[in-house]
Amino acid sequence: MRTKPTLAIVVPCFNEEEVLPYTLPRFLAKLGELIRNNQVAEDSFLMLADDGSSDSTWDIICTLARHNSRVRGIRQSRNRGHQNTVLAGLMEVKDCCDASVSIDCDGQDDVDAMDEMISRYREGFDVVYGVRGNRRTDAWFKRTTARAFYRLLGWLGAEVVYDHADYRLLSAPVMKELSGFHEVNIYLRGMVPLVGFKSCEVVYERSKRIAGRSRYPLVKMMGLALDGVTSLSIKPIRLVMALGVVISVASFFGIVWAVANVVMGWAVSGWASTISVICLLGGVQLICLGVIGEYVGKTYLETKARPRYIISERTSFEGDGSSRPAQVAPTDAGESVRGDV
Repeated sequence: MRTKPTLAIVVPCFNEEEVLPYTLPRFLAKLGELIRNNQVAEDSFLMLADDGSSDSTWDIICTLARHNSRVRGIRQSRNRGHQNTVLAGLMEVKDCCDASVSIDCDGQDDVDAMDEMISRYREGFDVVYGVRGNRRTDAWFKRTTARAFYRLLGWLGAEVVYDHADYRLLSAPVMKELSGFHEVNIYLRGMVPLVGFKSCEVVYERSKRIAGRSRYPLVKMMGLALDGVTSLSIKPIRLVMALGVVISVASFFGIVWAVANVVMGWAVSGWASTISVICLLGGVQLICLGVIGEYVGKTYLETKARPRYIISERTSFEGDGSSRPAQVAPTDAGESVRGDV
Protein backbone atom coordinates (compact mmCIF):
# COMPACT_ATOMS: atom_id res chain seq x y z
CA MET A 1 0.00 0.00 0.00
CA ARG A 2 1.43 3.35 -1.04
CA THR A 3 1.51 6.29 1.34
CA LYS A 4 -0.87 9.19 0.80
CA PRO A 5 0.31 11.13 -2.25
CA THR A 6 0.82 14.79 -2.92
CA LEU A 7 -1.94 15.29 -5.47
CA ALA A 8 -2.15 17.88 -8.24
CA ILE A 9 -5.58 18.42 -9.81
CA VAL A 10 -4.92 19.75 -13.32
CA VAL A 11 -7.78 21.74 -14.86
CA PRO A 12 -7.55 23.09 -18.44
CA CYS A 13 -9.53 26.30 -19.02
CA PHE A 14 -10.46 28.25 -22.13
CA ASN A 15 -12.87 31.21 -21.96
CA GLU A 16 -14.62 29.73 -18.93
CA GLU A 17 -15.46 32.88 -16.97
CA GLU A 18 -19.10 31.77 -16.73
CA VAL A 19 -18.47 28.31 -15.32
CA LEU A 20 -15.38 28.82 -13.11
CA PRO A 21 -17.29 30.51 -10.24
CA TYR A 22 -19.33 27.31 -9.96
CA THR A 23 -16.72 24.61 -10.53
CA LEU A 24 -13.63 25.99 -8.77
CA PRO A 25 -15.30 25.91 -5.32
CA ARG A 26 -16.31 22.33 -6.07
CA PHE A 27 -12.73 21.34 -6.94
CA LEU A 28 -11.35 23.06 -3.84
CA ALA A 29 -13.99 21.46 -1.63
CA LYS A 30 -13.08 18.02 -2.96
CA LEU A 31 -9.37 18.71 -2.46
CA GLY A 32 -10.03 19.83 1.12
CA GLU A 33 -12.14 16.73 1.75
CA LEU A 34 -9.39 14.44 0.46
CA ILE A 35 -6.87 16.15 2.75
CA ARG A 36 -9.17 15.96 5.79
CA ASN A 37 -9.86 12.28 5.13
CA ASN A 38 -6.11 11.64 5.06
CA GLN A 39 -6.27 10.37 1.47
CA VAL A 40 -3.79 12.90 0.08
CA ALA A 41 -0.99 14.97 1.58
CA GLU A 42 -1.45 18.44 3.03
CA ASP A 43 0.62 20.05 0.26
CA SER A 44 -1.72 18.88 -2.52
CA PHE A 45 -2.87 21.64 -4.84
CA LEU A 46 -5.02 22.73 -7.78
CA MET A 47 -3.27 23.61 -11.06
CA LEU A 48 -5.35 25.75 -13.44
CA ALA A 49 -4.02 25.88 -17.01
CA ASP A 50 -5.37 28.76 -19.09
CA ASP A 51 -5.36 28.08 -22.83
CA GLY A 52 -4.86 31.71 -23.87
CA SER A 53 -8.39 32.80 -22.93
CA SER A 54 -9.68 36.11 -24.28
CA ASP A 55 -12.15 36.70 -21.43
CA SER A 56 -11.51 37.14 -17.69
CA THR A 57 -10.55 33.51 -17.06
CA TRP A 58 -6.94 34.38 -16.19
CA ASP A 59 -8.02 37.19 -13.87
CA ILE A 60 -10.28 34.75 -12.01
CA ILE A 61 -7.39 32.30 -11.66
CA CYS A 62 -5.04 35.00 -10.33
CA THR A 63 -7.64 36.27 -7.87
CA LEU A 64 -8.30 32.79 -6.54
CA ALA A 65 -4.57 32.05 -6.25
CA ARG A 66 -4.12 35.31 -4.32
CA HIS A 67 -6.59 34.16 -1.67
CA ASN A 68 -5.84 30.43 -1.60
CA SER A 69 -2.34 28.99 -1.32
CA ARG A 70 -3.53 25.66 -2.74
CA VAL A 71 -4.28 27.23 -6.13
CA ARG A 72 -1.66 27.64 -8.84
CA GLY A 73 -2.04 28.78 -12.41
CA ILE A 74 -0.24 28.93 -15.73
CA ARG A 75 -1.22 30.82 -18.85
CA GLN A 76 -0.33 30.01 -22.44
CA SER A 77 0.74 32.84 -24.73
CA ARG A 78 -2.03 31.92 -27.18
CA ASN A 79 -4.71 29.33 -27.70
CA ARG A 80 -3.03 25.99 -28.41
CA GLY A 81 -5.92 23.58 -27.98
CA HIS A 82 -7.26 21.39 -25.20
CA GLN A 83 -4.74 18.54 -25.53
CA ASN A 84 -1.73 20.85 -25.42
CA THR A 85 -3.18 22.64 -22.40
CA VAL A 86 -3.67 19.40 -20.47
CA LEU A 87 -0.12 18.40 -21.37
CA ALA A 88 1.23 21.79 -20.26
CA GLY A 89 -0.45 21.37 -16.88
CA LEU A 90 0.89 17.85 -16.45
CA MET A 91 4.43 18.86 -17.34
CA GLU A 92 4.21 21.80 -14.92
CA VAL A 93 3.33 19.57 -11.95
CA LYS A 94 5.25 16.37 -12.73
CA ASP A 95 8.22 17.25 -10.51
CA CYS A 96 6.25 18.54 -7.52
CA CYS A 97 3.60 15.87 -6.93
CA ASP A 98 3.24 12.11 -6.58
CA ALA A 99 0.12 11.87 -8.74
CA SER A 100 -2.10 14.10 -10.84
CA VAL A 101 -5.76 14.04 -11.80
CA SER A 102 -6.73 15.89 -14.97
CA ILE A 103 -10.35 17.01 -15.19
CA ASP A 104 -12.25 19.46 -17.40
CA CYS A 105 -13.56 22.62 -15.77
CA ASP A 106 -17.15 22.36 -17.08
CA GLY A 107 -18.38 20.39 -14.06
CA GLN A 108 -19.61 17.42 -16.08
CA ASP A 109 -17.13 14.93 -14.62
CA ASP A 110 -17.95 13.61 -11.15
CA VAL A 111 -15.32 14.88 -8.69
CA ASP A 112 -16.31 12.16 -6.21
CA ALA A 113 -14.73 9.60 -8.55
CA MET A 114 -11.37 10.95 -7.34
CA ASP A 115 -11.82 9.03 -4.08
CA GLU A 116 -11.76 5.70 -5.90
CA MET A 117 -9.00 6.88 -8.24
CA ILE A 118 -6.75 7.68 -5.30
CA SER A 119 -7.63 4.39 -3.61
CA ARG A 120 -6.58 2.55 -6.77
CA TYR A 121 -3.37 4.57 -6.89
CA ARG A 122 -2.53 3.63 -3.31
CA GLU A 123 -3.21 -0.01 -4.21
CA GLY A 124 -0.43 0.19 -6.80
CA PHE A 125 -2.04 1.40 -10.04
CA ASP A 126 -0.12 4.09 -11.92
CA VAL A 127 -2.87 4.99 -14.41
CA VAL A 128 -6.54 5.20 -13.45
CA TYR A 129 -8.94 6.00 -16.28
CA GLY A 130 -12.24 7.72 -15.59
CA VAL A 131 -14.81 5.96 -17.78
CA ARG A 132 -18.30 7.32 -18.40
CA GLY A 133 -20.95 4.87 -17.27
CA ASN A 134 -23.43 6.32 -19.73
CA ARG A 135 -23.67 9.27 -22.11
CA ARG A 136 -27.30 10.20 -21.53
CA THR A 137 -26.39 13.87 -21.13
CA ASP A 138 -24.85 13.92 -24.62
CA ALA A 139 -26.92 14.48 -27.74
CA TRP A 140 -27.75 11.42 -29.85
CA PHE A 141 -25.41 12.55 -32.63
CA LYS A 142 -22.47 12.98 -30.26
CA ARG A 143 -23.10 9.61 -28.56
CA THR A 144 -23.31 7.81 -31.89
CA THR A 145 -20.28 9.44 -33.47
CA ALA A 146 -18.18 8.97 -30.31
CA ARG A 147 -19.06 5.28 -30.19
CA ALA A 148 -18.21 4.89 -33.88
CA PHE A 149 -14.93 6.76 -33.43
CA TYR A 150 -13.71 4.59 -30.53
CA ARG A 151 -14.54 1.46 -32.50
CA LEU A 152 -12.77 2.85 -35.54
CA LEU A 153 -9.62 3.48 -33.49
CA GLY A 154 -9.81 -0.06 -32.11
CA TRP A 155 -10.21 -1.47 -35.61
CA LEU A 156 -7.20 0.55 -36.77
CA GLY A 157 -5.11 -1.11 -34.09
CA ALA A 158 -4.88 1.78 -31.62
CA GLU A 159 -5.02 0.98 -27.91
CA VAL A 160 -7.76 3.17 -26.48
CA VAL A 161 -10.12 3.04 -23.50
CA TYR A 162 -13.75 3.20 -24.59
CA ASP A 163 -15.82 6.13 -23.25
CA HIS A 164 -12.76 7.72 -21.65
CA ALA A 165 -11.99 11.38 -22.28
CA ASP A 166 -9.26 13.14 -20.26
CA TYR A 167 -10.42 12.45 -16.71
CA ARG A 168 -7.59 10.29 -15.41
CA LEU A 169 -5.04 9.85 -12.65
CA LEU A 170 -1.37 9.55 -13.56
CA SER A 171 1.47 8.76 -11.19
CA ALA A 172 4.66 10.82 -11.26
CA PRO A 173 6.65 8.08 -13.07
CA VAL A 174 4.02 7.98 -15.83
CA MET A 175 4.15 11.77 -16.25
CA LYS A 176 7.94 11.66 -16.45
CA GLU A 177 7.77 8.99 -19.16
CA LEU A 178 5.08 10.98 -20.97
CA SER A 179 7.47 13.93 -21.12
CA GLY A 180 9.65 11.80 -23.39
CA PHE A 181 6.98 11.79 -26.10
CA HIS A 182 8.03 14.64 -28.38
CA GLU A 183 5.40 14.52 -31.14
CA VAL A 184 3.53 17.67 -32.02
CA ASN A 185 0.42 15.79 -33.15
CA ILE A 186 -0.92 15.11 -29.65
CA TYR A 187 -3.75 12.77 -28.71
CA LEU A 188 -3.38 12.02 -25.00
CA ARG A 189 -6.15 9.41 -24.92
CA GLY A 190 -3.99 7.30 -27.19
CA MET A 191 -0.57 8.35 -25.89
CA VAL A 192 -1.17 7.41 -22.24
CA PRO A 193 -1.89 3.71 -22.99
CA LEU A 194 1.36 3.61 -24.98
CA VAL A 195 3.32 4.56 -21.86
CA GLY A 196 2.26 1.33 -20.21
CA PHE A 197 2.36 0.81 -16.42
CA LYS A 198 -0.33 -0.84 -14.33
CA SER A 199 -3.75 0.62 -15.11
CA CYS A 200 -7.41 0.24 -14.21
CA GLU A 201 -10.75 1.96 -14.78
CA VAL A 202 -13.17 3.82 -12.54
CA VAL A 203 -16.74 4.20 -13.82
CA TYR A 204 -18.67 7.39 -13.06
CA GLU A 205 -21.83 9.15 -14.20
CA ARG A 206 -21.41 12.25 -16.34
CA SER A 207 -23.62 15.28 -15.65
CA LYS A 208 -24.77 18.19 -17.76
CA ARG A 209 -22.60 21.27 -18.14
CA ILE A 210 -23.21 23.65 -15.22
CA ALA A 211 -22.90 26.95 -17.10
CA GLY A 212 -21.52 28.50 -20.25
CA ARG A 213 -21.25 26.63 -23.52
CA SER A 214 -19.05 23.87 -24.83
CA ARG A 215 -15.76 24.97 -26.39
CA TYR A 216 -15.69 21.79 -28.48
CA PRO A 217 -17.98 22.28 -31.50
CA LEU A 218 -18.33 19.68 -34.25
CA VAL A 219 -15.39 21.03 -36.27
CA LYS A 220 -13.02 20.75 -33.29
CA MET A 221 -14.26 17.26 -32.47
CA MET A 222 -13.64 16.17 -36.06
CA GLY A 223 -10.16 17.69 -35.90
CA LEU A 224 -9.43 15.83 -32.66
CA ALA A 225 -10.68 12.59 -34.21
CA LEU A 226 -8.41 13.10 -37.24
CA ASP A 227 -5.45 13.81 -34.95
CA GLY A 228 -6.25 10.65 -33.03
CA VAL A 229 -6.31 8.47 -36.14
CA THR A 230 -3.18 9.93 -37.75
CA SER A 231 -1.14 9.96 -34.54
CA LEU A 232 -1.89 6.38 -33.54
CA SER A 233 -2.09 4.33 -36.74
CA ILE A 234 -0.76 4.11 -40.30
CA LYS A 235 -3.46 1.64 -41.27
CA PRO A 236 -5.34 4.25 -43.37
CA ILE A 237 -2.32 4.43 -45.71
CA ARG A 238 -2.30 0.65 -45.98
CA LEU A 239 -6.01 0.71 -46.73
CA VAL A 240 -5.33 3.20 -49.52
CA MET A 241 -2.73 0.81 -50.94
CA ALA A 242 -5.16 -2.10 -50.69
CA LEU A 243 -7.83 -0.04 -52.44
CA GLY A 244 -5.36 0.72 -55.22
CA VAL A 245 -4.66 -2.99 -55.66
CA VAL A 246 -8.38 -3.80 -55.82
CA ILE A 247 -9.04 -1.07 -58.40
CA SER A 248 -6.04 -2.19 -60.46
CA VAL A 249 -7.26 -5.79 -60.52
CA ALA A 250 -10.79 -4.66 -61.41
CA SER A 251 -9.39 -2.46 -64.18
CA PHE A 252 -7.40 -5.37 -65.59
CA PHE A 253 -10.53 -7.52 -65.82
CA GLY A 254 -12.34 -4.54 -67.34
CA ILE A 255 -9.72 -4.31 -70.08
CA VAL A 256 -10.00 -8.05 -70.74
CA TRP A 257 -13.76 -7.69 -70.99
CA ALA A 258 -13.50 -4.73 -73.39
CA VAL A 259 -11.02 -6.57 -75.65
CA ALA A 260 -13.28 -9.62 -75.66
CA ASN A 261 -16.18 -7.42 -76.75
CA VAL A 262 -14.15 -6.03 -79.67
CA VAL A 263 -12.94 -9.47 -80.76
CA MET A 264 -16.44 -10.94 -80.61
CA GLY A 265 -17.90 -7.98 -82.46
CA TRP A 266 -20.24 -7.02 -79.65
CA ALA A 267 -21.24 -3.41 -79.11
CA VAL A 268 -19.24 -1.60 -76.45
CA SER A 269 -21.21 0.52 -73.96
CA GLY A 270 -21.49 4.25 -74.62
CA TRP A 271 -19.81 7.29 -73.17
CA ALA A 272 -22.04 7.65 -70.10
CA SER A 273 -20.70 4.54 -68.39
CA THR A 274 -17.13 5.43 -69.35
CA ILE A 275 -17.38 8.95 -67.93
CA SER A 276 -19.01 7.60 -64.75
CA VAL A 277 -16.13 5.18 -64.19
CA ILE A 278 -13.57 7.93 -64.84
CA CYS A 279 -15.27 10.26 -62.35
CA LEU A 280 -15.47 7.47 -59.77
CA LEU A 281 -11.79 6.64 -60.11
CA GLY A 282 -10.91 10.34 -60.03
CA GLY A 283 -12.79 10.75 -56.75
CA VAL A 284 -11.09 7.70 -55.26
CA GLN A 285 -7.69 9.06 -56.29
CA LEU A 286 -8.40 12.42 -54.67
CA ILE A 287 -9.46 10.71 -51.44
CA CYS A 288 -6.29 8.63 -51.47
CA LEU A 289 -4.18 11.72 -52.09
CA GLY A 290 -5.95 13.44 -49.20
CA VAL A 291 -5.15 10.58 -46.80
CA ILE A 292 -1.51 10.49 -47.88
CA GLY A 293 -1.31 14.28 -47.79
CA GLU A 294 -2.60 14.33 -44.21
CA TYR A 295 0.23 12.07 -43.10
CA VAL A 296 2.80 14.03 -45.13
CA GLY A 297 1.55 17.27 -43.57
CA LYS A 298 1.76 15.84 -40.05
CA THR A 299 5.28 14.59 -40.77
CA TYR A 300 6.21 18.08 -42.00
CA LEU A 301 4.96 19.64 -38.76
CA GLU A 302 6.82 17.06 -36.67
CA THR A 303 10.13 17.72 -38.43
CA LYS A 304 9.88 21.46 -37.72
CA ALA A 305 9.83 20.62 -33.99
CA ARG A 306 7.95 23.75 -33.00
CA PRO A 307 7.00 24.11 -29.33
CA ARG A 308 3.68 22.57 -28.44
CA TYR A 309 2.89 25.32 -25.97
CA ILE A 310 4.46 28.50 -24.61
CA ILE A 311 3.79 29.48 -21.01
CA SER A 312 3.69 33.26 -20.80
CA GLU A 313 2.67 33.71 -17.14
CA ARG A 314 2.52 31.80 -13.89
CA THR A 315 0.87 32.67 -10.62
CA SER A 316 3.39 32.87 -7.81
CA PHE A 317 3.71 29.54 -6.02
CA GLU A 318 4.68 31.22 -2.78
CA GLY A 319 1.05 31.85 -1.94
CA ASP A 320 0.55 35.54 -2.79
CA GLY A 321 -1.26 34.71 -6.02
CA SER A 322 0.52 37.38 -8.03
CA SER A 323 1.13 36.82 -11.71
CA ARG A 324 4.68 36.74 -12.99
CA PRO A 325 6.24 36.18 -16.44
CA ALA A 326 7.46 32.69 -17.23
CA GLN A 327 11.20 32.14 -16.87
CA VAL A 328 13.13 31.43 -20.04
CA ALA A 329 15.96 29.49 -18.45
CA PRO A 330 15.59 25.74 -19.11
CA THR A 331 15.21 23.32 -16.24
CA ASP A 332 17.18 20.15 -15.62
CA ALA A 333 14.44 18.21 -17.39
CA GLY A 334 15.12 20.10 -20.60
CA GLU A 335 11.92 22.15 -20.50
CA SER A 336 11.90 25.88 -21.01
CA VAL A 337 9.30 28.52 -21.58
CA ARG A 338 8.93 26.99 -25.05
CA GLY A 339 7.28 23.97 -23.47
CA ASP A 340 9.42 21.68 -25.62
CA VAL A 341 8.99 18.48 -23.63
